Amino acid sequence: MALITCKDLAVGYDGDAVVWGLNFEVRAGDYLCIVGENGSGKSTLMRTLLHLQPPVSGEILLGDGLTAGGIGYLPQQSSIQKDFPASVREIVLSGCQSRKGLRPWYNAAERQLASETMEKLGITKYAKRCFPELSGGQQQRVLLARALCATGKLLLLDEPTAGLDPGVTTQLYSLIEDLNREGITIIMISHDIAAAVRFASHILHIGRTVFFGTREQYEKSGVGRLFLAGTQEQEMPGRPEE
Repeated sequence: MALITCKDLAVGYDGDAVVWGLNFEVRAGDYLCIVGENGSGKSTLMRTLLHLQPPVSGEILLGDGLTAGGIGYLPQQSSIQKDFPASVREIVLSGCQSRKGLRPWYNAAERQLASETMEKLGITKYAKRCFPELSGGQQQRVLLARALCATGKLLLLDEPTAGLDPGVTTQLYSLIEDLNREGITIIMISHDIAAAVRFASHILHIGRTVFFGTREQYEKSGVGRLFLAGTQEQEMPGRPEE
């Protein structure tokens, strides 16, 4: 059953669409990577999927008991997030906010969930540390743990490896892959097309051309071949002029 179904979706701001004609669905267990040129509307789409802003047109249907409050979200890190003066445990536990509703405190089950999630992500030893004291990779694990506390079904990740060194990036991708294998559905924005075609089960390419399909279909498609080739050329060292 589809967790999210988008029909003729257009997203943007103040009634002006930046991308339109989006028709796709995300089923339980999928690993969807959203790729495309800078400014193509990837983060705008993700915020719309989270119901943080309304669509310009079209509709988003949630299924299998999923609610907007039950989606785990890891946004791009900002300087404010990096300097947030709270302990690791407090930040992870805040992921249970939607679970506790109007209660002014977290119950024993929510505290246990936070502890188990920190253990799963290997950050229990940092529980009492202040968040700004951690490295970039450690901070991303903390924020991923917070997102996991909000959901048992679906994680939305916006450039989760941005600014991380290659070794830490590899570890984080491996962790996300493990979560997907354990049954968590992943929707991830990435400029790392190599990672997208390695890990994703499906690709949504948005921009001047819109494509949705399996990873294999994307690699064989015209837009996929062009985008992959262009990315590889950008990553190559400078070549002498002919």
